Amino acid sequence: MKLYTVESGNFKLDGGAMFGVVPKTIWNKTNPADENNLIDMAARCLLVEDGNRLTLIDTGMGNKQNDKFFGYYSLWGDFNIDSSLKQHGFNRDDITDVFLTHLHFDHVGGAIQWNKDRTGYEPAFKNAHFWTNDNHWQWATKPNVREKASFLTENILPMQESGQLKFITRPENGDFSPETEAGFGVLFADGHTEKQMLPHITLNGKTFVFVADLLPTVGHLPLPYVMGYDTRPLLTVDEKARFLNAAADNNYYLVLGHDAHNEIITVQHTEKGVRLKEVFRAADILM
Repeated sequence: MKLYTVESGNFKLDGGAMFGVVPKTIWNKTNPADENNLIDMAARCLLVEDGNRLTLIDTGMGNKQNDKFFGYYSLWGDFNIDSSLKQHGFNRDDITDVFLTHLHFDHVGGAIQWNKDRTGYEPAFKNAHFWTNDNHWQWATKPNVREKASFLTENILPMQESGQLKFITRPENGDFSPETEAGFGVLFADGHTEKQMLPHITLNGKTFVFVADLLPTVGHLPLPYVMGYDTRPLLTVDEKARFLNAAADNNYYLVLGHDAHNEIITVQHTEKGVRLKEVFRAADILM
């Protein structure tokens, strides 16, 4: 097995929204804002090469939305999913599976693209199965008012219409499944959105966890530092506490999907709670 980070693009979001009730004077120290109060964000994905299976975890925003839409997110940098895949010797047609931690547009938008004559949509990975879970699918296709703007129909329904959609089986008891149809373990978390899935992948004796929106950046390590986007913030606090304690106890390597400046970290127990231990470049720790 081999793992690779795949950079699908960078964007910016309002720092206040990203840190909820935490004052700017505090979060600005770890995630400095520009003159518009925006902070740097990544749309980092993870690629898992395991025998004949090549699984892409999340896909970023994609490029099918209009300029007005992208104008809200201040895109920056030169990363895109095709050049990143090429850097590792792959292209879209090599992908056999696309595992989606959840169906918010910044994680699923790249899964679907315009068709050739721009009259409709088609899968951007024509040879891949798209993996979600039934509870989250129902949540996303019948969205609540608060999340409706994050669940875009054009990103979601074409996966089902293509016949390429598959569902991960959730455990009957508990929130962790050590092995799933995707080929790796999955932790289910409900604070950010219903049944977000965090992959746990073992490589060379190390456990790598793609933490998605449970821990967007290094700056979110303190338990009260919860995004304003989370639907159940108190549940996020509880889920973070349990997960970060496990990560410190077991020396998990956390792959950060949204931290534009830190790819992989480990954490440790301190007097102030679980805090940063080490930061790694993917090229130095993966494969």
